[in-house]
Amino acid sequence: MNITAVAIVAIVCWAIVELTNGTKTKKKNKAALEQDAELTKQVSDLKERIETLEKIVTDEKYDLHRQFDDLKKDRVA
Repeated sequence: MNITAVAIVAIVCWAIVELTNGTKTKKKNKAALEQDAELTKQVSDLKERIETLEKIVTDEKYDLHRQFDDLKKDRVA
């Protein structure tokens, strides 16, 4: 009878521990997923900004404006 009671208590304690750890793991997983989504969004936004900057820098007008600015600086100096 005593061994049965010890076994039942052990099983109940094990179940409580598993339920408690399962809740913590789910919260950690949810937080990790939210952070992953946020980082993915930031990377996507940065890629868009880089594409825009590349378009500006490779535009012929940008180079022409830069050359004019360089000439103005040379004239002032």
